[in-house]
Amino acid sequence: MKKVSLLLALVFVTGISVFAQKSEVKINESQVKWTGTKIGGSHNGEIKIEYGFLSLKSDKIVGGEIVMDMNSITVSDIKDQGYNQKLVGHLKSDDFFGVEKYSNSKFVVTKATKFNNGKAEVTGELTIKGKTESLSFDVFKDGSNYTAQLKIDRSKFDVRYGSNSFFDNLGDKAIGDIFTLDITLSI
Repeated sequence: MKKVSLLLALVFVTGISVFAQKSEVKINESQVKWTGTKIGGSHNGEIKIEYGFLSLKSDKIVGGEIVMDMNSITVSDIKDQGYNQKLVGHLKSDDFFGVEKYSNSKFVVTKATKFNNGKAEVTGELTIKGKTESLSFDVFKDGSNYTAQLKIDRSKFDVRYGSNSFFDNLGDKAIGDIFTLDITLSI
């Protein structure tokens, strides 16, 4: 009986690490690029990852979390420093992401399919400005790198500025509700 109990305890203690492996995201080798559209153009930039991990089991993502530092948002396509900083400031303001109050956004994995030919579907909860919405997207695996493109409807996160979902008199001043995050994670 003592041997059985010892064996069960050993399986329980070591089984957690054997069956699901938690891998920290290599922050300096990973990136989040954003793109937002407006009538007649678009803007793009980056957001730094503050923290992240993926839990993997049998070629499947079984958990994970990515925390983005919204104070780090940059604009890449505007070369004029004054206009660049003006847009960065506006994106950080309450009109958009309200980073003084909501300094982080995060995605938490809730379920995923097994990788098939390097592709899996991931579902999780995205939180922006304190609002959480479910989101599904494809993830592509290449070695220890994982890439995905998320299409996000900002109106669901109360990001109202220039949105036709909230204002009907914007004309050609409207900003698209859908923005994309192109994410590359290295673990």
